[in-house]
Amino acid sequence: MEARKKPELLSPAGDMERLRMAVLYGADAVYLAGESFGMRSFAGNFTGEALPEAVRFAHAHGVRVHVTVNTMPRSEEVDRLPVWLELVNDAGVDALIAADLGTFTLAGRYAPRCERHVSTQVSVANYAAAQAWYDLGAKRVILARELSLEEIREIRARTPRDLELEAFVHGAMCVSYSGRCLLSNYMTGRDSNRGACAQPCRYQYYLMEEKRPGEYFPVFEDEKGTYIMNSRDMCMIDHVDDLISAGLSSLKIEGRAKSAYYAAIVTGAYRHVIDDVWAGRTPDPIWREEVEKVSHRHYATGFYYGPPGQYLENARYIREWQVVALVEECDETGLATLTLRNKFCAGDELEAVGPDRKPFAFQAPVMADGEGQPLTEPKNPQMRFQMRLPCPVPPWSILRIARDLSAKS
Repeated sequence: MEARKKPELLSPAGDMERLRMAVLYGADAVYLAGESFGMRSFAGNFTGEALPEAVRFAHAHGVRVHVTVNTMPRSEEVDRLPVWLELVNDAGVDALIAADLGTFTLAGRYAPRCERHVSTQVSVANYAAAQAWYDLGAKRVILARELSLEEIREIRARTPRDLELEAFVHGAMCVSYSGRCLLSNYMTGRDSNRGACAQPCRYQYYLMEEKRPGEYFPVFEDEKGTYIMNSRDMCMIDHVDDLISAGLSSLKIEGRAKSAYYAAIVTGAYRHVIDDVWAGRTPDPIWREEVEKVSHRHYATGFYYGPPGQYLENARYIREWQVVALVEECDETGLATLTLRNKFCAGDELEAVGPDRKPFAFQAPVMADGEGQPLTEPKNPQMRFQMRLPCPVPPWSILRIARDLSAKS
């Protein structure tokens, strides 16, 4: 049997800040979109002018760039595709992610330097479909999220070894089949298959009887109510060895519309766990704790070990930590220049975490403003100030505070 290969860690990059965080915190590759043709139209995304800069930054750090063109375009949109594909090709992008067969074919013609990857929107769920896309020129298929590990092993065993298999391992799950849903379009006019899902499956619903207009009856499992189309977030950080053993080439983190903090922390956690598992070491539990410190719903393992079943508790986001500052630079004594993100005071208990750096706790000391005057509470958004940290940290390290911002109802 062929030896296992270390999988790529693929992280989301909704804009340049999030790309920078994903790269610096350990991604092997990032995926992003332009202002059109991507399935996350409300992420920051990249203009044609910004894309080459993003590619240069990523490549300078040895990181690949994958660009999504995975909407289902209408004919008038297809007319604009060749220009965008040529721009992406010339920018040095490594791979294009497509769902529409016409887009896939045009990518081969107008972006010949780019690998072609088949989006999870295609719902590749068997070896025959994977083989068919390979025969059409696909380098990689991104598997349907509804597959078990056993089904992935079967696909791996019955497809060419040079066809790469990618799968989502962390982030939001859709209650529809790999995102093929018309609910958002029907209720809000925003089409989920064109990058504009309003996520109505996560609304809190009430029942109204036809002859009693204005009387709303809660649909609930307990006194707090629930969601009738509940979904949890996926988290497979405890099962990386199983993912590798199944033959996956790339482990993908969902979240192009999420924050730079999310991109950094989740990427860093999976980076360390993948490296530890690959080296035969027991992962440090601190990295499992890290994924609890980003905004998330209750975690589950998706379909990897069988259908996840209905979740009967509140599925509001859990937000228990807030970023307060970002490190711009830090000298060997720990004297750091930072920019403010959210208010805090001298004396507050903070945590610092950085690229390839374990989190550590400390009490915020008195700081200094731009004129070197003592500062006990930085207040102005994005203001620069100085703080003495307990030890040196790399640029782009994050300071955070335990602050419960979770929705209460």
